[in-house]
Amino acid sequence: MNNNLSIINLAKQTIQIEADAISNLSSLVTEDFAHAVNLIYNTKGRVIITGVGKSAIIANKIVATLNSTGTPAVFMHAADAIHGDLGLILKEDVVICISKSGNTPEIKVLVPLIKRVKNKLIAITGNENSFLGQQADFILNAYVEKEACPNNLAPTTSTTAQLVIGDALAVCLLELRGFTSSDFAKFHPGGALGKKLYLRVRDISSANQKPQVEAHTNIKQVIIEITEKMLGVTSVVENNKIIGIITDGDLRRMLTKADNFASLTAKDIMSTNPKRIDANEMAIEALEIMEANEISQLLVEENGLYAGVVHLHDLIKEGII
Repeated sequence: MNNNLSIINLAKQTIQIEADAISNLSSLVTEDFAHAVNLIYNTKGRVIITGVGKSAIIANKIVATLNSTGTPAVFMHAADAIHGDLGLILKEDVVICISKSGNTPEIKVLVPLIKRVKNKLIAITGNENSFLGQQADFILNAYVEKEACPNNLAPTTSTTAQLVIGDALAVCLLELRGFTSSDFAKFHPGGALGKKLYLRVRDISSANQKPQVEAHTNIKQVIIEITEKMLGVTSVVENNKIIGIITDGDLRRMLTKADNFASLTAKDIMSTNPKRIDANEMAIEALEIMEANEISQLLVEENGLYAGVVHLHDLIKEGII
């Protein structure tokens, strides 16, 4: 019990130390940050991000974030750069170098080589007065008072700070580029996230059968239509326009109310003004309508005409839920 309590307290302490450090970062943002963002935005080249150790891992993540939000970026390990990978850097590229101390041996070798070919250099460092800080064109201050590690050694708070600065860069660049959810979808076509951004109702409903009856259709044929089309629902149409809907629930309620239903027609039991969605809407919008109204199906329209059905199970199958 005491051991568990100690673990919980240490976890909370770690989170609080890092939260305080990140909160303090906003006070360290200067004009250099704005200049760095504008430099990257206006460059005709790419962003080359480099570092060693844990900073290299953070560099990789920032590269991934920039690439996915419209800013071409490439990772270059600082140690490998001085053994041949320096050729990655092209004339128009902007280089971001990440280093907590700014004084590591690899950085001291790499930075003069970058400066020699006149590429602009942005430093993300916790030490503005370091070798890296003094050589950089712009400094993004990632200073933290201490690591969350009890020994103040393992990179924890410092790497979190680097990561947050990278996110801030990406968000500012995203805003400048007018990067939209549609743009985001182009870079994330796979998985559930991508489907939420690009999958439209038509893409799903077109794969389903299209149950429909007319207002005068007798109940037996309504039951057959719902059963054969296997969506638990049928639309009621007139001149291919939706005038109502009949669900499995409507049929069950009919059975509890009518002793003889042989003479009933679709018009007698249908619900009017059913929830519907345009085929061009995003699939995620269909889910939101279903959840808000606690229903499992939506009728689909296209150009004002009945176009099919989208079912909750379709959204589950596609990974939208």
